[in-house]
Amino acid sequence: MANEKSRVILRGVNDETLRERVRECMEFCDWRSPVAVGSSVVVKPNLCTAVPEKWEMSNTDPRICHAVCELLLERAAKVYVVESDGLRQTAWEAFEVSGYNKLKELGVELVNLTEAEQVEVDVPPAGKVRLPKLMLQGHTFITLPVLKTHALTYFTGSIKNQWGCVPQYDRILLHQYLNPMLAELHGIFNPQISIMDGIIAMEGRGPANGKPRRMDIILAGRDNVAVDATGMRLASLEVERCKHLLLTAEKGLGTWRDSEITVDGDFAAHAAHFEPAILDKAIAAMDYMSRYRWFVKYMLEKNFVFYPIRAAVQLLRRVGVVEGG
Repeated sequence: MANEKSRVILRGVNDETLRERVRECMEFCDWRSPVAVGSSVVVKPNLCTAVPEKWEMSNTDPRICHAVCELLLERAAKVYVVESDGLRQTAWEAFEVSGYNKLKELGVELVNLTEAEQVEVDVPPAGKVRLPKLMLQGHTFITLPVLKTHALTYFTGSIKNQWGCVPQYDRILLHQYLNPMLAELHGIFNPQISIMDGIIAMEGRGPANGKPRRMDIILAGRDNVAVDATGMRLASLEVERCKHLLLTAEKGLGTWRDSEITVDGDFAAHAAHFEPAILDKAIAAMDYMSRYRWFVKYMLEKNFVFYPIRAAVQLLRRVGVVEGG
């Protein structure tokens, strides 16, 4: 129906209840509807770092992915858990440090999308972009983002998680198209269910360098835009500031308006006030320069160049020279 509201489920979790709460969220999303008997399912967690001291606050809790995959295998014949390489780590390293290798015991296949077969797809406004063939074969797609702030996109959740489905390790070169591309990618990949990890969320300079914020919650829904908008409101963030979310909604792929979303759960009990990410001059400059291949190759990719510059910027932030520090 045209006036039917999007539904989002919000549940508190602890170590004892996590598995059952994940199942409750999946049932709420009527997961059997998009998952045919004997079908294949692609699951995309957010595994943006392989740094041991950062993964718990940056990456999707492996227990959530395990519970999702365990349930899916009651019906599906094959489950793929996917991630792409980044500038400073491979997907394999991120899988290992985050405890995802244990999923193999279920019969789940871990896939490094950077190494998988790719095809060229027109993704406006970037033009032709190579995307994983696996993601384009009509499998049911479930996204498992983390509730985090983001220095460039203000918030990273269900929609932003698909950036990790772009297989080129230096996809930072495409950042100049980031917000409209995210909306386009959402339409291409079409994730049917989102389960957002808010057990340890992140505030401040996300998506990997912010502050951990324990919330002990999960959110889920079939409308990924509504899940993101609810997560933002739960963290007292301004939904209107998240450009890629509004662009995705404008394409008719979900709703962000509070009046069009029904939340099943105790919103007030879990509400928090997050420190937003600040797009300071250093981040803005790096984002602008990242459109140039030479800058990415010789400045960002080279650890012996990048890390001393990052240390200097951090020092300037501490003394207040870089705005927003």
